[in-house]
Amino acid sequence: MSTTTAVAPLTIGDAETLVDAARRAAEAAGVTVSVTVLDAGGHLLAFRRDDRAVLISGETSTRKAYTALQLNAPTADLVDAVQPGAPFHTLPTALDRPLLFIAGGVPVHRDGRLIGAIGVGGGAPEQDHGFATTAVESLA
Repeated sequence: MSTTTAVAPLTIGDAETLVDAARRAAEAAGVTVSVTVLDAGGHLLAFRRDDRAVLISGETSTRKAYTALQLNAPTADLVDAVQPGAPFHTLPTALDRPLLFIAGGVPVHRDGRLIGAIGVGGGAPEQDHGFATTAVESLA
């Protein structure tokens, strides 16, 4: 007989908490950002784009979240892996959605399992990574 442990999924409430935490961290730094939260299946749970943000920041945050979800790794950790000749160099053309290898996408785990991802776009890559990481830490 097999025993499995149920892991609570990423809820809309969790997604709203992530968006709010990322927004507050960005505002404290004086940066305007867009935030996207996806569940484990890649479905949009929450999204926020400030009218003062660069228009493309919404697409950027979504692609960062999708990349972090698909590869189960912070996008900041993947930059070197997509250089010519590196492991993921041809991966973006192998999937039906474009990936984005710029810091700001972070997977969300619960009980050691991947349950979703957050993407933040609008600031410098290092800032976006910090805002996303702060948001994920807010769920702990």
